[in-house]
Amino acid sequence: MANTYSQIYIQIVFAVSGRENLIAKEWKAELYKYITGIVTNHGQKLLAINGVADHVHILLNIKPNIALSDLVRDIKANSSRWINERKLVRGKFQWQEGFGAFSYSISQLDDVIDYIRRQESHHEERTFKQEYLAYLDRFRVDFDDRFVFDWIDE
Repeated sequence: MANTYSQIYIQIVFAVSGRENLIAKEWKAELYKYITGIVTNHGQKLLAINGVADHVHILLNIKPNIALSDLVRDIKANSSRWINERKLVRGKFQWQEGFGAFSYSISQLDDVIDYIRRQESHHEERTFKQEYLAYLDRFRVDFDDRFVFDWIDE
């Protein structure tokens, strides 16, 4: 896309199907490297990735040459296949349908990167449900409770 310049920063958040705590500390760094490779192979730049056992946060600098939903579909499909081929979980691993996507300005990046890096300590104080609903509220996203992630009792 000659002569196309952009500065688009998006944080993506998605959860394990059924919000099960399946992402183990022993292999999550490998998973994040694999996801980074997927993003890079699509010509996009991953700025930060982290999460806890039931969900992942990814901060991207995304170019306008790809639809965000296509990129997330490929991240989720390929990473779940990677987990299943290695038999890292009992049964079949899959991500929940859907995802959250939240945009930021360049002046907010340091705070967002720090927030993503501190996921483990952050979730000692706040559940994923509290976090996600706060995102929807803060970013003024209209939503229908019936179609927000399948929550487990917290």
